[in-house]
Amino acid sequence: MKILLHDYAGHPFQAELSRKLASRGHTVIHAYFGADLGPKGRMQREAGDPDCLQFEAVDPGTDYSKTNFIKRRAGDLAYGKAVARLIGAHRPDVVISGNTPTEAQQAIVEACRKAPCSFIYWCQDFYSIAASRLLEKRLPGPGHLVGAWYRRLDAQQMRAADHVILITDAFRAQTHAWGIEDHRVSVIANWGAIDEIPVRPKDNDWAREQDLTGKRVALYTGTLAMKHDPGLLMALAEADLAETVVVAAGVGVAALEEAKAKRGLAKLRLLGLQPFERFADVLASADVLLAVIEEEAGEFSVPSKVLSYLCAGRPIVLSAPADNLAARIIVEAGAGRVVEPRDYDGFVSAVRDLLTDPIAAERAGRAGRAYAEANFDLDTVADRFEQVIEKAL
Repeated sequence: MKILLHDYAGHPFQAELSRKLASRGHTVIHAYFGADLGPKGRMQREAGDPDCLQFEAVDPGTDYSKTNFIKRRAGDLAYGKAVARLIGAHRPDVVISGNTPTEAQQAIVEACRKAPCSFIYWCQDFYSIAASRLLEKRLPGPGHLVGAWYRRLDAQQMRAADHVILITDAFRAQTHAWGIEDHRVSVIANWGAIDEIPVRPKDNDWAREQDLTGKRVALYTGTLAMKHDPGLLMALAEADLAETVVVAAGVGVAALEEAKAKRGLAKLRLLGLQPFERFADVLASADVLLAVIEEEAGEFSVPSKVLSYLCAGRPIVLSAPADNLAARIIVEAGAGRVVEPRDYDGFVSAVRDLLTDPIAAERAGRAGRAYAEANFDLDTVADRFEQVIEKAL
């Protein structure tokens, strides 16, 4: 089959899925937003990749802002049109699209109808619901109207899809509310790129370059966006328990830069995102790995960084609602600690506990890796996607 797999964010595990599908003889075009500042996987052809695999960095041709609503909306619309042109040029048999802003996704749905080709909605989170909650909080009145519009579009897109993939059964309550029949829905849990993230020693080349060897390190990596609370990382730096290393991009980084300058947070280290080939060493340099998600987004958003953290074999401290899928995985696997959003004292205490109890920390890290090894088999995942594609076609 000819498959266009669109992952707006460019996450590592989706890129590995494209490689696996191409290795099975499918022609795969992997499209993503090239200008997005978030962490990326291996987004170019490499030696050994099949000839039937290609990567397309989508350029909407506009300035994109994640802080200015008007510019962001214009960027989303332009981005959707750019992906639509890609669909028209390649004319795939099927498009799988996930992690996509609602209005950009609308253009993708319409392009699939026009091509024509099958469309699979890969629901990583309910983008419209998370966005509407944030808008309602920041823009009372107008935010409610805009949020309602996004939710309506999202529901229409799922109803128009030939099939819907959810990452957890917990999302079915929402698809039921939107009238999506169960036979048109499959659940495929997200996974980490375990083959690309081996357990590495704490004393490694990257750690030495950053002068982190021999030091306690609590590390956050990935996007630091509106749905992540940088105050938790500030509180940890102020507690002076360890080097608080933030390897990130996003609007939250500016808040940390300002706090570091004003408060003189000597233990706060801010670094830009690192190349994916160094990602395993970045994670390995930590004694504790950190993840954060706000209450408003926590119900429908699963931090993909947590899945990578599990692969790295390091204990995790996550700030998220207890019913969040990532929180449940950490608790059930015994891979670390979970605290409620905005619980700054609890967050700091959880990190302190793991830093001062190396036996418990090692046990949590091993448990996380064991969970990854038991659940992140890429061949099994690819089997499931092929089955869904056949249903959609």
